[in-house]
Amino acid sequence: MAVLVTGASGFLGNHITRRLVQSGRPVRGVVQNVDKARRRLSDVLDSVEIVTGDVTRMEDMRRVMKGVDAVVHLVAVPMERGGATYEAVNYQGTINVVDAAKEAGVERFINMSQNGATPDHFSRFLRSKGQAQVYVAGSGLKWTALRPSVVFGPQDEFFNAIARLVRLTPVVYPLIGGGNAEFQPVSVYDVAEAVVRSLDDDSTIGQEYGLGGPEVLTLGEIERRILRAMGTRRILIPAPVPVLRPVVWLMERTLKGSPVTTALLDLLKEPNVVPDNALVTKFGLQPRPFSGENIAYVRDTSAGQALRALLTGETVN
Repeated sequence: MAVLVTGASGFLGNHITRRLVQSGRPVRGVVQNVDKARRRLSDVLDSVEIVTGDVTRMEDMRRVMKGVDAVVHLVAVPMERGGATYEAVNYQGTINVVDAAKEAGVERFINMSQNGATPDHFSRFLRSKGQAQVYVAGSGLKWTALRPSVVFGPQDEFFNAIARLVRLTPVVYPLIGGGNAEFQPVSVYDVAEAVVRSLDDDSTIGQEYGLGGPEVLTLGEIERRILRAMGTRRILIPAPVPVLRPVVWLMERTLKGSPVTTALLDLLKEPNVVPDNALVTKFGLQPRPFSGENIAYVRDTSAGQALRALLTGETVN
């Protein structure tokens, strides 16, 4: 089974592509930045066909879809930058990938949705992901949707962003929103395994699966674990969302690599937890915890790298 992966050089994409190669499948990786793809997939390049393509361009999706048996669709933007809007990339991009797959006669489709995504959500990000999944579900394809909580692992942006801010804030660190928001961090390696097992299991067709780690953690607990993993200390000071909002608004407009947006601040009021964790109940896995060596990668960021990321939007690795 030849598998096409959209966003193969992204954080989820390169880990999922690597796991698909390990499972013995031919993989075609759709990317926009070939150099980034070659760097991140250097260990499996001999087994991956790298092609360029933009999900917002239907002609690109028609071109890359020829000769594949399944699609793993990953491309999405969690934060809008430039012309990459939620509606253009997350929603219309998914429509383009689905329609191109149908035209090419591809039947199997794995859609990486998002925990909490619904077509009428107050968040434009989660609304775009929810609307995209509604389109996938009505496509007639043999689809499976995976809905992870926040994903951690090397090259992630959420937890590495916290680590970068630690490097840039000596002595004190903000407990964002008071540190009470709840998450169920899930390892990128477990998400990749769920993708492979979904492709192997026809009973997953037409189903949506929530994916989470073994623990529900508050943002305050997450920050403390990151500090321990980095081998450093900070005084944690509660920072209510109304106090942070004007600061974040200014960062959005002045820093290319702002680690947070006002839209993401709004999401803190909704728990990002997975009541029925399919990693356990469906796929029979023991999810990796957000602790110890599993998050040792956060210590790799230097103050210089953190500053460059903040000013230029440079991605991790």
